[in-house]
Amino acid sequence: MLLTISGAGMNSTMDDMNLIQQAQRHHLVVRELGEEIDLEIGAADDDPSFASATLIGAPPRDPSVEEHDGGKQMVMMPQLHNDDQDLLRNQPAKRKKKVVKRWRVEWADTYKWAYVDAKDGTARIFCSVCREYGRKHRRNPYGNEGSRNMQMSALEEHNNSLLHKEALRLQMASKEKIIVDKPIYVKALMSKTAGSIVEAALKRDPHEVEFIQSLQEVVHAIERVIAKNSHYVNIMERLLEPERTIIFRVPWADDRGETHVNRGFRVLFNQSLGPCRGGIRFHPSMNLSIAKFLAFEQTMKNALSPYKLGAAAGGSDFDPKGKSDNEIMRFCQSFMTELYRYLGPDQDLPSEDMGVGAREMGYLFGQYRRLAGNFQGSFTGPRIFWTGSSLRTEATGYGLVFLAQLILADSNRELKGLRCVVSGCGKIAMHVIEKLLAYGAIPITLSDSKGYLVDEDGFDYMKIQFLRDIKVQHRSLRDYSKTYAQSKYYDEAKPWNERCDVAFPCATQNEIDQPDAIQLVNSGCRLLVEGSNMPCTPEAVDVLRKANVLVAPAMAAGVGGVAAGELELNHEFNLMQWSPEDFESKLQEAMKQTYQRVLKAASDFGYQKESPEALVHGAAISAFLSIAQGMTDQGCV
Repeated sequence: MLLTISGAGMNSTMDDMNLIQQAQRHHLVVRELGEEIDLEIGAADDDPSFASATLIGAPPRDPSVEEHDGGKQMVMMPQLHNDDQDLLRNQPAKRKKKVVKRWRVEWADTYKWAYVDAKDGTARIFCSVCREYGRKHRRNPYGNEGSRNMQMSALEEHNNSLLHKEALRLQMASKEKIIVDKPIYVKALMSKTAGSIVEAALKRDPHEVEFIQSLQEVVHAIERVIAKNSHYVNIMERLLEPERTIIFRVPWADDRGETHVNRGFRVLFNQSLGPCRGGIRFHPSMNLSIAKFLAFEQTMKNALSPYKLGAAAGGSDFDPKGKSDNEIMRFCQSFMTELYRYLGPDQDLPSEDMGVGAREMGYLFGQYRRLAGNFQGSFTGPRIFWTGSSLRTEATGYGLVFLAQLILADSNRELKGLRCVVSGCGKIAMHVIEKLLAYGAIPITLSDSKGYLVDEDGFDYMKIQFLRDIKVQHRSLRDYSKTYAQSKYYDEAKPWNERCDVAFPCATQNEIDQPDAIQLVNSGCRLLVEGSNMPCTPEAVDVLRKANVLVAPAMAAGVGGVAAGELELNHEFNLMQWSPEDFESKLQEAMKQTYQRVLKAASDFGYQKESPEALVHGAAISAFLSIAQGMTDQGCV
């Protein structure tokens, strides 16, 4: 966010306006414009007291700081004049207490963590991570190892300092919003009532970007419902506040005996339709906003499924990558020790999400059973080793393909022979590719956090098994291209520029931004089936809608996982034995019922089947009406 406060005598020329716009684009905070700013000012020696000082907070006033003339102003210059460059080149390389450089607009691209602010009347560059500035901040608090090369720019030295990296690590661990907040994209709404719902949410939770984005999509989709009945405004306002939010400490010890602390979350969003079901995610990016967003999406998804259920979601900012089995077990046991009192078959049962698989679910359930003192069913998820075979793992991925086939069948098409791009390389993505092969489609891509893999010949069952072996061994997808010469791995790239007919984003939220959406449209994509929750940014959604790309939303496409979980619970309670064929048949029927409900809701409120918004709006409308009926019947609770 850009905050401009005009200084005395500030020049309002077009150059200054352009510089301000550049700063706005990079989210710089500019409080005053003038000629120069101090990039590094402070004592030449390390301050022993700084090692124990608070990392996040305003820096103390250094007595060695030289005061600037109060009337002097700062001007942001795109580049130094030639005379100034020659002067700096001829200066002797000696230790200085003060180095004055001019802020360059192009630095904003490289040093996005920096922002400009005034301290005691003097403009300085601050670190967005720890809100410190100057030489003191750059120095290593644990020793004298930091670079003192005065030829290195102050910003570079700061960015590479151990102190800055420690501040960044603490930020990632705590997930507090201490960086400059990114702007929230607000959709234009037709009605004032719908707008009031979003406005109230923005005032209440202004920093929860993912949650705000998710509720905006739903409010936009049900706008016609709200317009017909103002009673739904109050229902929506109550729905957007979770019934219970649990945040707790998760201490655990690694294999060396060192203790660590992570933060745990569980958001029980709505139980008006039944007991809660929802995932647990272990990922460093996990925070309260993401937990609420996942719980809200799960609420809509469960309401849309044939099995009327409430919803919850949660997890921790714990990263299971690189951890031993014993470390993961100790963490899961500590996590469940706090959470178990809120779980139960008639209250809340967790399921898998990112970073949580059969191993983690086994550890979590074992600790839950130990603390609860009985075997009350089990969590939804793979339980091959203690309750027989399960198709829960395949259900979500298979459901995406079943829905894609139903949509194409309505236009007298089929998946056979179509080129499909898939993102992600987890359980959902792998089973999407497996079922696409069964339908005769040509899946050509997978992706991970480092880039994406493309095989122009398409994957087959033997290649899929090889990919599974790679993932089990925690190797990179790049190793696939070493075995199959016709394939190629692209670093730091996404698969959306590959020529395709259908896209299956199965990685994470907001993985498709506006440029990615433009690439998808130009690549020939006509159908996008969401495997991950909210995979498209609002700007990307606008691009796809204008290009008439049909989008199957995650709340409809992900119903397969919900249905499979309930089928498994029925299997356990009734001691029934489902064969894979029976299980898949019931899954197909659940997806067909969901698709028909979505189309009917869209048609009832004036959306034609051919409209690119039909499935998105129909899914949200059908889910919301089910929840609203339950909340209305149960009164104001």
